[in-house]
Amino acid sequence: MRTPPDRHSERTRRRNGITLEEVKAKVDSLEEFNPMLGHRGCRLGITYPEITEMQTRAIIEAALAVKARGIDVHPEIMIPLVGSLKEIQNQADVINITAAKVFEETGQSVPYKVGTMIEVPRAALTANEIAEVADFFSFGTNDLTQMTFGFSRDDAPKFLNSTRNTASSRPDPFEVLDQEGVGQLVRMGVEKGRATKPELKVGICGEHGGEPSSVKFCAKLGMNYVSCSPYRVPIARVAAAQAAIED
Repeated sequence: MRTPPDRHSERTRRRNGITLEEVKAKVDSLEEFNPMLGHRGCRLGITYPEITEMQTRAIIEAALAVKARGIDVHPEIMIPLVGSLKEIQNQADVINITAAKVFEETGQSVPYKVGTMIEVPRAALTANEIAEVADFFSFGTNDLTQMTFGFSRDDAPKFLNSTRNTASSRPDPFEVLDQEGVGQLVRMGVEKGRATKPELKVGICGEHGGEPSSVKFCAKLGMNYVSCSPYRVPIARVAAAQAAIED
């Protein structure tokens, strides 16, 4: 028995003058074998700039609404999965043009920044170029760890203990930042980025941001903040305080 399309899909199909077969063909063409390394992040925004436009408009309009209530707000728009200067420049241009349109339409403005999440190894290696456009870096250490080690965060627990050398002495790299490998990419990214922009705001966003030794490592690199799950915030604050004292 053929399942009828839902009403919303049917209305969309009719409004755009396309057949159901065309819709199905489009859906099939977007299917991926490995979505984690696929068409996502800034890559999706480059292919479909209207997505970036929509998100930017939502952020800027929300910021203006908050400002109208007397609240001082400074939105920071972060472009994910950037791996080159051209990628961040493309998306930053879309963001800036869209923000300018909203300001013109409303007659209001709000200060904002455009930055990126460093989660692809190539981004850390070319951070000096990416910093030409980015106002801030946020190291996505979850994905950066996956791409550096070459295994999935979701699947690794099934085999990690059996393949890890001296398993009892090496912590899970998704729980404790691998300072020798992933950490060196982070260090390189910070140093290269600030070589271009000395006042570049830098932090990490990932579960490592709530792990004491990882927080202390980030503090030594001169990071401005760490981001983590809510329940890890107290641990992160204590670790940051200890790092300040120890320094």
